[in-house]
Amino acid sequence: MAALTGDRNTLMRSGEVVSLPVAGGKKIYAGALVARDANGYAIPGATATGILGVGRAESQVDNSSGADGDLTVEVRKGVFRFDNDATDPVGHADVGNDCYIVDDQTVAKTDGTGTRSVAGKVFDVDSDGVWVKFE
Repeated sequence: MAALTGDRNTLMRSGEVVSLPVAGGKKIYAGALVARDANGYAIPGATATGILGVGRAESQVDNSSGADGDLTVEVRKGVFRFDNDATDPVGHADVGNDCYIVDDQTVAKTDGTGTRSVAGKVFDVDSDGVWVKFE
């Protein structure tokens, strides 16, 4: 394309919400930590390798009897509080570091000797859990 020679109506998105196709056979609950698998499909957070934390599910989506991509889920980026793993807890010294997915509501300090994928960055830690930043 050539350079502009006049005004342009450039479309915009806030970047806070993304709609992802849901993996077949998966149910994602509202408020769940959502990850995407290696094929780009949304899945509930789980202890696994090759996935990546994306954000928080805006609503429940039940694709448990569907094929890959039959349904989509709206995933919000931002900072959300999830449970802190009791056996591998995230601490205040971990603020700014990656934290790792245990399940769709829990994060841990380490990758569990190569068994967990990154959820997001530790934003804060309090007595109720870990605040995780998804970008």
